Amino acid sequence: MKYIAAILAATVLTGMEVKAQPQLADAIRVVVHNAIVTRLQVEDAIGPLGNDLIRQYGSEPATLEKKLNELRDENTDMLVEHELILHEFETGGYHLPESIIDEFVQQNIRRRYGDRATLTRSLQDDGITYEKFRQRIRDQFIIEQMRFKNISDIVVISPHKIEVYYVTHTNDFKVEEQLRLRMIVLNKGADDAGQARKLAEEIRTKANEGSAFADLARLYSQGLHASEGGDWGWVTKSVLRKELDEAAFRLKPGERSDVIETPEACYVIQVDERNAEHIRPLGEVRDEIEKRLLAQEQDRLKKQWVERLKKKTFVRYFE
Repeated sequence: MKYIAAILAATVLTGMEVKAQPQLADAIRVVVHNAIVTRLQVEDAIGPLGNDLIRQYGSEPATLEKKLNELRDENTDMLVEHELILHEFETGGYHLPESIIDEFVQQNIRRRYGDRATLTRSLQDDGITYEKFRQRIRDQFIIEQMRFKNISDIVVISPHKIEVYYVTHTNDFKVEEQLRLRMIVLNKGADDAGQARKLAEEIRTKANEGSAFADLARLYSQGLHASEGGDWGWVTKSVLRKELDEAAFRLKPGERSDVIETPEACYVIQVDERNAEHIRPLGEVRDEIEKRLLAQEQDRLKKQWVERLKKKTFVRYFE
């Protein structure tokens, strides 16, 4: 990919003509130079996210419409950005050998479809010609490389910026008190009559007499982590239900709780390790901070770049 990006950055573009197909006025969302973004394209771009919103807010029509309109606006901006970048590629003095595009298309086919025959069947099912498929891949490649050249390639995050971010966002790296615990769960039957509690007491006695808690959990527990010896890994406060949470965080490493009884089950908890609340050190989070700052800076530069492209390109929105 770096090799291809270098070719793009180093070569000189020849202009290409983008042909806008005639559309009904009420189907057009935006005109970008001589390209159009249709309302249908915007709806298609929403895709599964729209279905997720319908499932989530279907019983709240006003909220659903607000969320869908926000999603439509986001996807409209994305499609306009794509057309602006493609127009800049056409008019900005760049050139991209078609052999590079062909190589990228073949890589895409192998990654997504495996072979040309599978691709052909998939395109037929979707009603898309190979030429249209190739054009989409070509546009995608151009957009990625133009973004790289104008944004990603020029962003550098200095160690000083990382250190300043760490100092000013200390709470972002705070780790709550944690327990590494194991738990034995005995569910109550419909006519339990105290059997679950009695068995829990017997198991706790065996653990106190030296039996390995993990072995007892594998043998008796009916909880989700029984096969792992009842190991819940590291948990913070409020992960467990209140009764279990309060009991667990009173224990020291190596200690076991009394039998904890709820209407549904009986529990015995053992704490293996305990970590006090602390701030993750800079060395541990440096890469994480760099990624955050990199994303922020790239987003800032992208917005500036897109605004510059808008100023020198005809863009008209239709309500």
